[in-house]
Amino acid sequence: MKSEINNSSAEWIYKGIIALASILLFLEYIPACQSISKLITPPVMLFSGLAYALFFGQPYPQFNKKVSKYLLQYSVVGLGFGMNLHSAIASGKEGMQFTLISVFGTLLIGLLIGQWMLKVDKKTAYLISSGTAICGGSAIAAVGPIIKAKDSEMSVALGTIFILNAVALFIFPAIGHALNLSQQEFGTWAAIAIHDTSSVVGAGAAYGEEALRIATTIKLTRALWIVPLALVTSVIFRSKGRGISIPLFIIFFVITMLINTYLLTSVPEIGNFINGIARKLLTLTMFFIGASLSRDVLRIVGIRPLFQGILLWIIISLGTLAYILYFV
Repeated sequence: MKSEINNSSAEWIYKGIIALASILLFLEYIPACQSISKLITPPVMLFSGLAYALFFGQPYPQFNKKVSKYLLQYSVVGLGFGMNLHSAIASGKEGMQFTLISVFGTLLIGLLIGQWMLKVDKKTAYLISSGTAICGGSAIAAVGPIIKAKDSEMSVALGTIFILNAVALFIFPAIGHALNLSQQEFGTWAAIAIHDTSSVVGAGAAYGEEALRIATTIKLTRALWIVPLALVTSVIFRSKGRGISIPLFIIFFVITMLINTYLLTSVPEIGNFINGIARKLLTLTMFFIGASLSRDVLRIVGIRPLFQGILLWIIISLGTLAYILYFV
């Protein structure tokens, strides 16, 4: 009976957080309440989700998983209405120059650390390296079927990447401000050094308008490398007849950016409004992402895969940061 009461309370708290956050976010459209709305930021919502999951667990695990996935995709597509194609290409050009080296360099270093140094299972090490190299969970989901990864291997890789994503959303903006990085520098660094699109967009939004635009553009362009990664993976693991999965939201993001650039120039208010809604949905998404990191996820991730993810992440983050500060 006590367990049922606790579960019921947890469910009401879960619903209450979502309802309260949604109301506060949309108070921005009331001039007198805009200062209240600004208190609901991506890091605040992520921390709320993490705290909820660790204290109460997951009352709606499947719902939480689906909402975090699709709400993020809709948010990213909506962000395209706030971007101009020409300026986006110009700002993202610098970050694309070393994409090839960073993607396959990360894969190689990850395998060296994971498989040969830490003796992590080959497929798990490859999944973690792929997620770090390109776009976190999306890359792992695309590569997993090609290498015929087990559910346990997928869970360990996704759990490792997810934990580091949550940490990145908190520490990257703080490091950026401490180093006095410009919007351009931070956006480029976040897009390359942070794994998943959600945390890249969240960190960019926390740092500034320009950083968000640059980080989103570079990250989504980088995500297209899933195609060559899948082809290379099929050669390495000698897999035939496996399809390549390209996230559709990337294509829709480009379409909305084209619409904003060529069709909404005379009525920018429309694009700005949709972009504003997308930002609020993105902030709300952070709660669902945080709430997915339960005690079970922490138990699944072993120390060696996590150590591989951390070491690889540190190397890529420091290497990318050094390149941006001294060569860009």
